Amino acid sequence: MYKTLIYDFDGTIGDTLPICIAAFKKAVTPFLDRDISDEEIVSTFGPSEEGTIQALIPDHFDEGIHAYWQAYKELQYMAPKAFDGIQELLDDTAKAGFQNILVTGKARTSADISLEQYGLTKDFKMILTGSPKGPNKPENIVKALKETGTNASDALYVGDAPSDITSAHAANIKIAAALWGSIIEPEKVAALKPDYTCRSVADFRQIVLPE
Repeated sequence: MYKTLIYDFDGTIGDTLPICIAAFKKAVTPFLDRDISDEEIVSTFGPSEEGTIQALIPDHFDEGIHAYWQAYKELQYMAPKAFDGIQELLDDTAKAGFQNILVTGKARTSADISLEQYGLTKDFKMILTGSPKGPNKPENIVKALKETGTNASDALYVGDAPSDITSAHAANIKIAAALWGSIIEPEKVAALKPDYTCRSVADFRQIVLPE
């Protein structure tokens, strides 16, 4: 049914959103005269991590982004492995002839840290990452389709956030909502009408590799 599977990372491949939030707090708090909430950090999401640092501490960008990369790497113990079933899914879909592609809003630096942590550095045919200027997933999905010679009807995106649903819709491809992470918004996701709703990696596997 599908030929190309396009994956989000945070909350889809691994439970890395809590790491991102904790790393941002560790990086920016020394430059603020107050505590910063999870909600304030999340409200800046859309651009890659550089964009969040720029939004939160624009006068200390260089120090802040360096501190973020360091903290993000140090905090990998919070989610040391990919979600159960992800490695097997990537292995089995590749063997079945699917093209596995990563389209994430993460910066390349943090994506590489987590891919290395999870042992997934060679599991994706293409890796497209975020931009500090703003959300770019729709454009990167279209780029992935073009560069792999995939028709939109032959591709399926899987991601956990409401923005993943809207990005897939904007790129005119089907979307599977990944609701297996620790930070999810099921009501907001449902309101955007994903093509599939998956409560586990096994649910998604059944869509692409039905038994």
